[in-house]
Amino acid sequence: MITIKKFVFNTFMVNTYILYDETGECVLIDAACFEPREKDEVRDFISDNNLKLVRNLNTHCHIDHVLGNNFIAQQYGISPEYHAKSAPFLLTLREMGASFGYTITQIPEAKRYLEDGEMISWGNSALKIFYTPGHADGSVCLYHEKQRFVITGDVLFRDTIGRTDLPSGDFDLLMTSIKTKLFTLPEETVCYPGHGPETTIGYEMENNPYIR
Repeated sequence: MITIKKFVFNTFMVNTYILYDETGECVLIDAACFEPREKDEVRDFISDNNLKLVRNLNTHCHIDHVLGNNFIAQQYGISPEYHAKSAPFLLTLREMGASFGYTITQIPEAKRYLEDGEMISWGNSALKIFYTPGHADGSVCLYHEKQRFVITGDVLFRDTIGRTDLPSGDFDLLMTSIKTKLFTLPEETVCYPGHGPETTIGYEMENNPYIR
């Protein structure tokens, strides 16, 4: 069974998740830890729970979600995994970071690229990748069928959706991603978004004012 630990990191208030099971292996999703205190939180949680970090996954490569990638690469020797269409965002990451007050010295290369429909495995667990562009090229969601939860990144939030006014954003494409990938899941599926509180597929189908 997968246990989910949520952290909230950096000035963008990004939700970083550590998922682990009975084997002690764990994966990190959206390494947003940048400040020393934030890095210590991740390191201490992994150490205190006797976990072994084996994968670092990015739902997309906007700056707020990848600020901790270099720390994870240096501390644990684990390079990030993300969709290939997210890679162009890294080309301007240093400049983007500087504009928000973040000094980015190194940008680790991808270990591999995530693909739509594939299963990402660790320990006794696996997540299914959904390619869900619209907020940004390369956006993915990660679904666990048995436990009925999905990590939605910046695609779907409680009562709202990902913004579409940034480069590669497309409202119509985002609607297609939500309706064809997320809204086909069971209504009781819990959504763990990239920012803010959890929600469910059923709640968003009924109440989200942006869905049309």
